[in-house]
Amino acid sequence: MVHIDLYMKGERNYAKITGPTGPLVYPAGHVHIHHFLHGITDAGRNIAQAQQIYAGLYILSLILMCNVYRRADVPNWTVLLLPLSKRLHSVFVLRLFNDCWSLVFVQAATLAFQSASDDLGILLFSLALSVKMSALLYIPGLLVILFQRHGLMGTLRHLLVLACTQVLLARSFLVESTPAYLQNAFDLSRVFLYKWTVNWRFVDEQTFLSPSWAKGLLLGHITVLVVFGLFRWCRGGGGVASVLSRGFRRPMLPAALSPVPPDYVATVLMTSNLIGILFARSLHYQFYSWYFQHLPLLVQRTKYPFLLQYVVLSTSCL
Repeated sequence: MVHIDLYMKGERNYAKITGPTGPLVYPAGHVHIHHFLHGITDAGRNIAQAQQIYAGLYILSLILMCNVYRRADVPNWTVLLLPLSKRLHSVFVLRLFNDCWSLVFVQAATLAFQSASDDLGILLFSLALSVKMSALLYIPGLLVILFQRHGLMGTLRHLLVLACTQVLLARSFLVESTPAYLQNAFDLSRVFLYKWTVNWRFVDEQTFLSPSWAKGLLLGHITVLVVFGLFRWCRGGGGVASVLSRGFRRPMLPAALSPVPPDYVATVLMTSNLIGILFARSLHYQFYSWYFQHLPLLVQRTKYPFLLQYVVLSTSCL
């Protein structure tokens, strides 16, 4: 709300929008959403009103995920697992994190992509990215889906829509200072404090902060994405070489041999996101919202025995 106070006073230089929690480090969609919340929660003082809004957002998230699961053709009982996490309740209704808004936009985009409404899907995905750049973790899987559905030129068109939407949402900030906006809103080199991380707590602080550790995680991330791209995601299309060959030989036509099904869309997008999370340099408390609702579907896509699947899901709900 301190950031929004400065925004409402006319400040558009991201480098000068700062407060007790530090500088503004989220893209323009975050600002627009919290500008709206600023107006209806008495500049953040009406916490109860904000919690009611986030409770509604949480219900919307569950509705969207139930529809994603329905289109992915998983057993109906699986959706009963989605509302069981007390941590997720806390992230939404107690903590009021901006991750919740990005999550809902991603879920709506996934549903659109499952319905083959890719133009709508890319707009919704762009809105998610405009709130928090964590949505970038979906990009590898999304590129695979778009390339198979639309070929090279269609994929480039969707990426252009994505970029133009980002520019439109951030227009006033880009006009004021493009470098300041890009450096703060999409800072890929940001180093998180060791005391806040929850995923790499078992390594010492010196290792965690070292450039070699960051490079190792990036290499691991790229390697696993390549492995999935080569041996999993394109297997139904005859292999990655065949898919790429068709896409480049016939750039105006789909690269897939058959329509891309909703189950494939959900599985690839969720897998792409989870791979990114596994190699994230730092995960904080609220990042749990990025992947928890994906786990019931992804666990059922494994060959684990049912008992092991149950153990994985049970521990993730704690």
